[in-house]
Amino acid sequence: LNEMIEFPNGVFGLALNLEETEVGAILLAEATKVSEGDEVKTTGKLLQVPVGKALLGRVVNTLGQPLDGKGKIKTDSFYPLEKIAPGVIKRRGVSQPVQTGIMAIDAMIPIGRGQRELIIGDRATGKTTIAMDTIISQARLNKAAEDANDKDYRPLYSIYVAVGQKNSNVARALDVLEREGAMPYTTIISAPASDSATNQYLAPFAGAAMGEWFMDNGMDALIIYDDLSKHAVAYRQVSLVLKRPSGREAYPGDVFYLHSRLLERSARVTEEFGGGSLTALPIIETQAGDVSAYIPTNVISITDGQIYLETDLFYQGVRPAISVGLSVSRVGSAAQIKAIKQVAGKVKLDLAQFRELAAFAQFGSDLDAATKARLDRGQRIVELFKQKQYNPIPVEEQVAVMWAMQNGYLDPVPVDRVKEFQSKLQDYLETRKEGLLRSIREKKQLDEDLEAQLKATLDEFKTTWQ
Repeated sequence: LNEMIEFPNGVFGLALNLEETEVGAILLAEATKVSEGDEVKTTGKLLQVPVGKALLGRVVNTLGQPLDGKGKIKTDSFYPLEKIAPGVIKRRGVSQPVQTGIMAIDAMIPIGRGQRELIIGDRATGKTTIAMDTIISQARLNKAAEDANDKDYRPLYSIYVAVGQKNSNVARALDVLEREGAMPYTTIISAPASDSATNQYLAPFAGAAMGEWFMDNGMDALIIYDDLSKHAVAYRQVSLVLKRPSGREAYPGDVFYLHSRLLERSARVTEEFGGGSLTALPIIETQAGDVSAYIPTNVISITDGQIYLETDLFYQGVRPAISVGLSVSRVGSAAQIKAIKQVAGKVKLDLAQFRELAAFAQFGSDLDAATKARLDRGQRIVELFKQKQYNPIPVEEQVAVMWAMQNGYLDPVPVDRVKEFQSKLQDYLETRKEGLLRSIREKKQLDEDLEAQLKATLDEFKTTWQ
């Protein structure tokens, strides 16, 4: 099973069904090159893809062949597409953060290195944008550490797997990553909608193999599967052609195993086995917000949490349109830096209460002072968490801005000027208080001295801001 078989004309296939009198295989090339009566040989090999740092900055297909016209990929290392996931003994707890640069996520739904965090929502709600922002944020951190010659910082390399996307979408993603300087740390694997179902089915496994190379060699990698709904559809196509019995929604019976064996390959392994990690951000597209459909429930149950994006919030202009009540990170809080925990502890509760109160406040005009204050604070939090795409915020600036909110500096600011206050504060910190930002970044927690500095800085800033 999963052995490569060879046809004449240099065409290869993959044996997926072994029966008494016949073998069911899928082709890895054009079907037109194969005809009845051709002699087929076994190769005794499993399907492999090239791996290593030579793939960074490149756009490749499912088999690791370049699509960007930049010449051959020079690497001697190959990994099999299918590999058994690390066992319990090999794994260790998630304790280092993946800083997405998106305030709402880093504060309330933190992601750790080695975690699997699902991004789920209807079409056009900003799922890919969250993934892109994360890649850009990490690339900036990698570059800053390189420039500062910081030997302690562990860079995070990214792999973006586009399954069943339009070619124009993949080109747009490439353009954004090149423009933002993230491509030197990123590999794009493209299996577009025009590609065969075989390639779309195999692409995420190729990405996982490339990511595992980093993990096995003591490095950290991030892989984005965009998206697993289309991956399941491609696998359904392959299975139906192979005449495997179909189950619910015509998916084959092992569609859960398809995704579980893929996502279980993401882990943080112990020093003994390299000490690296592979973080996965799978994306699932829902239909009309139905999270209880077959594939969404499967992937929710496999992952360590989900970021749920709501269409209603998106159209209200709350972007990223994260639903705080339905989003959760099961292991990420262990990876959050202490400074963020100190300033963001109450934010999630405040926001959830605000959403609840806002629904009731529509009906009654007479609100007591405490409720009114809570609604005012909630509106400001919502404004604060709105963010332009491809504009990740460094973690030390997030800490400063949220400290200002927690300590009432935003309360006198009109709601429609909160974003202006925030951007001016960030500019002020970057230009005049670089030392303070550096201290927060290095200490990773707020002590009395840093809090006093923050207070003095904000008092000073308040006098200049009008």
